[in-house]
Amino acid sequence: MKKILLGLVAVAVIAAGGYFGLDFYAQRRVTRDVEAAFEQIRAGGAKASHGKIAFDTKSRTLTISDIATELGAQSPVNVKIASLTMTGLGQPDGARVSADNVAFNDVEIGVAGPTPTIASLSYKAPRITVKDYSGPAALAQLPASSSIFDLYRFAFTQLAHINASSVSAPTLTGPMIFSAVAHAGDGASGEFAYSGLAIENMKDGKIASSKTDKVAFTVNQQATGTPIKMTGELANIVATDIDVGAMAAIFDPAKANDDREYRVQGHVSAGPYVITATTTPRVNMRIDGITVDDVRINPSRMQLPALMAMIPPPGSPPPSAAQTRDLLEKLADIYSGAGIGNAEMHGLLLETSEPPLKLASMRFNFEHGKIGELAVEGLDTHTPNGTFKVGRFALKSFDVAKSVRLTAQFAGQKPSPEQALALLPLIEGVEVKGVTSPYKATGKPVNIDVLSLDWGQFVGTIPSKLRLVAKMAAPLDAADPQQQALVAAGIDRMAVDADLGAVWTEASRTLALEPVKLNMAGLLNASAKVALGNVPREAFSTSAAESMGAAAQIEAGTIELVVHDLGVIDLAVAQFARTQNVGRDEARKAILDSIKAQSDAIGAANPDATALVTAISQFIETPGQTLVIKLTPRAKAPALQLMQLLKTDPQSALAQFKIEASTGL
Repeated sequence: MKKILLGLVAVAVIAAGGYFGLDFYAQRRVTRDVEAAFEQIRAGGAKASHGKIAFDTKSRTLTISDIATELGAQSPVNVKIASLTMTGLGQPDGARVSADNVAFNDVEIGVAGPTPTIASLSYKAPRITVKDYSGPAALAQLPASSSIFDLYRFAFTQLAHINASSVSAPTLTGPMIFSAVAHAGDGASGEFAYSGLAIENMKDGKIASSKTDKVAFTVNQQATGTPIKMTGELANIVATDIDVGAMAAIFDPAKANDDREYRVQGHVSAGPYVITATTTPRVNMRIDGITVDDVRINPSRMQLPALMAMIPPPGSPPPSAAQTRDLLEKLADIYSGAGIGNAEMHGLLLETSEPPLKLASMRFNFEHGKIGELAVEGLDTHTPNGTFKVGRFALKSFDVAKSVRLTAQFAGQKPSPEQALALLPLIEGVEVKGVTSPYKATGKPVNIDVLSLDWGQFVGTIPSKLRLVAKMAAPLDAADPQQQALVAAGIDRMAVDADLGAVWTEASRTLALEPVKLNMAGLLNASAKVALGNVPREAFSTSAAESMGAAAQIEAGTIELVVHDLGVIDLAVAQFARTQNVGRDEARKAILDSIKAQSDAIGAANPDATALVTAISQFIETPGQTLVIKLTPRAKAPALQLMQLLKTDPQSALAQFKIEASTGL
C-alpha cells in the first residue's frame, strides 16, 4: 500500500512538473510571438511598446498590458491600450488565429491633422469587446507613408480580413481641436460621444449590420469675438450590408484602373437629429429621420487621395485657372463614380427668431454623377406678408458631373451666352405643385396648382421639344393700370390654365406648336395649332447669323384657332363703353359697325377675309359664342416675310391663305 501511495505521489509530481513545464513553454512561445509582432511594427518605421505579457494555458488566455504605438511622422496616429485580453486562443491554420473573446480596455486613439479643418482628434473607449474573433496570424506591412488616406486604406484592408460574430463598445468619446483653416476662431474645439456601438456578423470583408444608439457632439468657437456653442445629437444610426473591402478600394491607388462597381452599403437610417446653436438669433434644427439605400462606388473614378493631393495647403496662393480646371475635373470624376439608389430626409424643422421653417421631405437618387430626380415636398414658412407654402418642387434629372466639368471650362473667364446655354441640356425639366404665396401686402394669396416645364431632343445646346403646363390663380391689383379694367368689371382674381407645347421633327423638317391651350377663368377658353415647314437643323444654332439664315427658309403652315367666349366680349364692350361714355348696347353697336366698315373695304379684294370678318362680328354680337378660324397657305410662303407683311399690309398677308371661319354656341 505504501509503495502504491508513493507511486501515486511520484506520478503526481511528474505530472505537475510536466504541466508547469508545458505552461512555461507556452508562456515563452507566446511571449516570443508577441515580441515578434511588435518588432514587425517597429521595422515598418512605427513606434511600438508594451508592458507585461501573461498567458494562461488552461483557459488559453493571453493578456498584454500597456500597449502603445505611434504610426506616421507628419500626421501621427497614436494608439494606447491599457490591456488586451484574448480568451480561448486557437490557431485554425498556419495563417490565422482565433479567440472566443477579445477585450480592449481603456483604448485611446489620437490623430494629428486628420483633415485640413481639424488639427487633432482623439477617440477614447473604456472597453471594446469582440466575440468569436478570427484574423491573420501575422501583421501586414504598415504603409510607408504617413498620409491619413494610406492609414485609412490600411485599416479597412486589415478589417476586411477579420471575422467576428459581434463587436461592441458601450461608449466612445473624445475631444477635437479645429485648425485655422476652419475659420472657427481662436481656441475652437469640440467633443463627441458615441453610445451603444454594436457590429454584428463581420465575415469575409462584409458586415451584416452596424448600430449606434446615439452620437452627441459639442462645438465651441469664436465668431467676431462672440463665443458660439453648438450642440447636436443623432440617434438610432443603423447600417446594413456593409462592404469594408469596397471602402478600402476608394483609398487604394492600385484600384485606379478598376472600372467595376462595388456596393458599399445596402441601407442606412438615422434619426432624430437635433442641433442647437447659441448664435444671435438662437438656432434650433430637428430632422426626424434620414435614410440612404444602395450606395455604390467605382474605384477608378473615386480616388480621394488624388483629389486631396490637388488641393493647395493652407497659406498657399490661390490656384491658377489651369489648376482649378484640373481640380474640378477630378471632382467630376468623384461624382461620376458614386451611386445612390435612394436618399431621403424627412421632418425638418428650423427655428430662429423668425417663424419656423418646416419641410416634410427631400429625396433624390444618384447614378453615374447624375441625379435622377431631386424632390422637395411640404415646404412651409413665413414671409413678412404671410405664409409661403410649396407642396412639391422637383428638379427632373440633373447631371452634376457634367455641370462640374462645364464649370471647369469657365475657370478664370466669364462664360459666353453660348457656353452658358450648354448647361441647359444637363436638366430635363422642373415641376412645382401646391404653391401658396402672399401677394404683396393684400392678405390674398397667389396659388400655383401646377407649373411644369420639360424640354429635350437637343440640337446642340438648344431644345427642339418643349412642354409647359401651368395652372395658377392670383389676385388682381387695382393700382396696376393694366389690371384696372378687369377690377372695374368686378374681377378681383385671375385664374389661368395653360398647356403649351412645341416639337420639331427632323425627318419632315416641321415644327408643330401643339398643344396650345389657354383657359382664363371667367374670360375665355382658347386653343390653337400652328405648323411651320422647311425648318432646318441650323435654325437651332447658337450662332445668331446661322440661325437667322436658316429662319429665312422656314415656311408658314396651317394655323387653326378656336376661341370660346366666357365673358371676355362683355368685358371688352364694357371697357369701350366707359372710355366712350356711352351705354353697353351702343358700345357694342359701334364696335360692330366699325368691323362691318373694314369688311366692306377689304371684301372686294379677298372674299375669304370677308368671311373672317363676318364670323368675328357674329362672335362679338352674341356672348358665349365659339369662334373657329383655320388658315391654310395657298402656296409656299416664307414665314419671316409674312410677319413683316402683317405689320405693313395685313390684307396682303391674309391673301396668302385660304381662310375658313365660323361660329357656334
